[in-house]
Amino acid sequence: MSDIRVRPEIIPTGDDAELAATASRALAAASPNGLIVRLGDRDLQLPKSVTPFLVHVLTEMAQGNALTLIPTHAELTTQDAADFLGVSRPFLVSLLEAKKIPYHKVGTHRRVRFYDLDAFKKNNEAERQRTMQKLADEAQALDMGY
Repeated sequence: MSDIRVRPEIIPTGDDAELAATASRALAAASPNGLIVRLGDRDLQLPKSVTPFLVHVLTEMAQGNALTLIPTHAELTTQDAADFLGVSRPFLVSLLEAKKIPYHKVGTHRRVRFYDLDAFKKNNEAERQRTMQKLADEAQALDMGY
């Protein structure tokens, strides 16, 4: 398990937000072939996939939003997992015990892979959207004025 610290966040200052806004605009207009960063006297070619990621990070910073980077393979504590989902820790534990989210134990402590947690969150949101669409369709069919 890698040493992942989920709670520390990057909280941009006002100056950081201004620099991030300028940088995100410049990167958004960058070449689709990837970025070249100058480090002292040498150029470093970055992978193409880094550009949209950096634009996203810088855009969020420009808006003053806090950021946390979590690798998909990270293993989270139950409290960190609950915080990510926006639920209480006891509720998260009930989801784990009901086998709705995979987990494993390290000693007596439960650990949840971020990948599994994110998949649960996305599936849950998709199900919520399907339910909302079904309700909207029923309201239309009943001519409820929606």
